Amino acid sequence: MAYDCIVIGAGPGGYVAAIRAAQLGLKTAVIEKENPGGVCLNWGCIPTKALLKSAEVFNTFKHAKSFGLRAEGIGYNFSDVIDRSRGVVDQMTKGVSFLLKKNKIDLIMGEASLKSKTEIEVKDSSGKSSIHQFGKAIIATGARARTLPSLPVDEKKVITYRKALEMKDKPERMLVVGAGAIGVEFAYFFNSFETDVTIVELMDGLLPIEDEDISKALGKSLTKAGINVKTGSLVEKLDTSGSGVKATIKTGDKVEEWEGDKVLVAIGVQGNIESLGLEKVGIEPEKSFIEVDEFYRTGIDNIYAIGDITGPPLLAHVASHEGIIAAEHAAGHSPHPLDYSSIPGCTYCQPQVASVGMTEKAAKEAGRNVRTGNFPFTASGKAVAIAETEGMVKVIVDTDIEEILGVHIIHAEATELIAEATLAKTHEATASSVLETIHAHPTLSEAVMEAMGAALGRPIHI
Repeated sequence: MAYDCIVIGAGPGGYVAAIRAAQLGLKTAVIEKENPGGVCLNWGCIPTKALLKSAEVFNTFKHAKSFGLRAEGIGYNFSDVIDRSRGVVDQMTKGVSFLLKKNKIDLIMGEASLKSKTEIEVKDSSGKSSIHQFGKAIIATGARARTLPSLPVDEKKVITYRKALEMKDKPERMLVVGAGAIGVEFAYFFNSFETDVTIVELMDGLLPIEDEDISKALGKSLTKAGINVKTGSLVEKLDTSGSGVKATIKTGDKVEEWEGDKVLVAIGVQGNIESLGLEKVGIEPEKSFIEVDEFYRTGIDNIYAIGDITGPPLLAHVASHEGIIAAEHAAGHSPHPLDYSSIPGCTYCQPQVASVGMTEKAAKEAGRNVRTGNFPFTASGKAVAIAETEGMVKVIVDTDIEEILGVHIIHAEATELIAEATLAKTHEATASSVLETIHAHPTLSEAVMEAMGAALGRPIHI
């Protein structure tokens, strides 16, 4: 079968790229070896958010009395929590399949391998092969959890996020190695359901890519919730020979032993480049990732690569946007390159963390003359009314031209609130223009406005 465009991988980058290519009149196919939706939908973004919502609801029930409500005998069935999450995945997977069918895109199930610059071989689950010709190809095979020799994963005692998403039995004690978004979210989730959680991070703070003030605030919050937070620490070795698992943790000159049921390794990802036949077309990956230009061409003019397979930022919404740009370029259009300085990042523990743009440290290291403005949610009428006062908004503003360099939020609804800041930054709004935009009262979004006022020396409610 011959196609104008073949997309390898039906994740948030791949299926979006395929839809856009089809919209532009290209005869399009998607090759997928597991399930439509990729890791994000099946084993990442969506199922984790379903689990985290169960944790949030359970924690709300625990504090029902503070709302004047009575909720007695509150409990949970951990297996049912997992089942709900998998049910959400099933529903969303069907939605992606529907979208492909609606746009007349052929879904080819199997494992793809490039045979040449114009041919792809697909092997289905039975081992049967088929050859397909293409004019343009878009590689969107994503990434998987990275492992280290010192942290051997067996998916029994030492697990990755994928196993954590389907465990029906709750561990009593868990060690989480890595305090990026995945590690922090799972630490919060299991702690909410009464697992004794220890989280270990090599860097000096949780979510190391976030602003230091936000990282410190999150560390205090998770510690208060009962999570044992160890930063500047390293897991030197694991011992799985017994009934459980033992870990040797080093913090500075101090060495201690930990023992429990599960170790969750969340130390990053590596690109899924194996078996793609990249060497047959002259594509040479760098540390498991494919290098691309601003339109996601690989160096082979008719072969593109998007999403996690091209390296950081490893975000589903980035992959989707890259997929649109690649598809438009493949169809002969002239799309605008993506502005990587205005990409929001979100972590969905509680309190949530969300940010866009530079941290204060990065802005100063870049030589910018900056002002910062902070607004605590304890001063927000809406936050007090809904009993969600933990957290703050921090903004970084260029002193000379009032350019918004970065916005950082820690709050129960941070991942929703960041959209205003992202829109403002994308459209080159100034701190004054955000401050002078009327925000409805009472709303949580007023906190963004108030933080801008604080940065400009015009605070009202603090």
